[in-house]
Amino acid sequence: MSLINPQAPILVTGASGYVAGWIVKKLLEAGHTVHATVRDPNKASSVAHLQKVADASTGTLKLFKADLLDVGAFAEPMIGCELVIHTASPFLVTGFKDANEALVRPALEGTRNVLQSVNATDSVRRVVLTSSVAATFGDNWDARDVPGNRLDETFWNTTSSVDHQPYLYSKTVAEQEAWAMQKTQSRWDLVCINPGLVMGPALTTNSISASITTLQQFGDGTLAMGAPCMWNGLVDVRDVADAHIIAGFKPEANGRYILCAESLTLLDMAAALRAHFGSKYPFPRMTVPKILFWLVSPFYGYTRDFVWRNMGWPIHFNNARSREGLGIQYRDVRQSVCEHFQQLIDDGLVKRRD
Repeated sequence: MSLINPQAPILVTGASGYVAGWIVKKLLEAGHTVHATVRDPNKASSVAHLQKVADASTGTLKLFKADLLDVGAFAEPMIGCELVIHTASPFLVTGFKDANEALVRPALEGTRNVLQSVNATDSVRRVVLTSSVAATFGDNWDARDVPGNRLDETFWNTTSSVDHQPYLYSKTVAEQEAWAMQKTQSRWDLVCINPGLVMGPALTTNSISASITTLQQFGDGTLAMGAPCMWNGLVDVRDVADAHIIAGFKPEANGRYILCAESLTLLDMAAALRAHFGSKYPFPRMTVPKILFWLVSPFYGYTRDFVWRNMGWPIHFNNARSREGLGIQYRDVRQSVCEHFQQLIDDGLVKRRD
């Protein structure tokens, strides 16, 4: 149990990211001093949205240069901080050549690097780590023998590897490393936030994530002939940001918290988009037969093994702990999907169709 001084600066790593941007915004609007690490504080396209928020808030923003793999880079921005919110981690599902270099090494060594600075900084009392539901399962069929196909915080991903589901593997090994390092000392405690697929408006057009890629496929015709029958646990980005902040300041917060409002299939998401946008976009209306998608999946960047273990297998998540322990009142993720899609249109990432 940790009591955090609200007057002390708060470190947010990876501050230019999608979720981190909302965390920084909410902290600044509440009047806090935020030490925000980014790869290049002088790159206007990466930090302009943070400066804009800071200029309109009562809080104070201080930007620091830090890279996940630069040993010792987090020592200076951590000075005087009692709360560290570590969000920085790559979020790519496809499009990389070397999974270990693109995903696993930055996630694992980056977490280790940040926590080594935590160990060396006497002021730190709590670390809130952005993990993922990916750390609770490897493939959807992992939930097939669980009552209601519903996973909770007691589950761990034991089936992913650097060669199969490397993003999920990266989140798993990073969180496991964090818990292992926390257990070696008693000064600081650890709380992990495990969100599902994050949807909702971004504060910058520079965010790159699987959620944006998924929505672009709804708009560019990739899924026009049909969508694979796949479930995702969804959550609004603002709920995820709230959970990080509450977990940071609530003394009783502990352990892991799944952040997931509801599980939807791709067709469920398409139906929500069609109800809002009409028929202007090629939203899918049918499910692609599994055997057909299995055959063509390599052309879409998916392995056939992935399709076999995930397509057609429902998966759900128990969010009781986040509702009861953190007081999260979840937004309607169908609305979040529509807001996010509208933003992609406004930002030019999806072609406007009037």
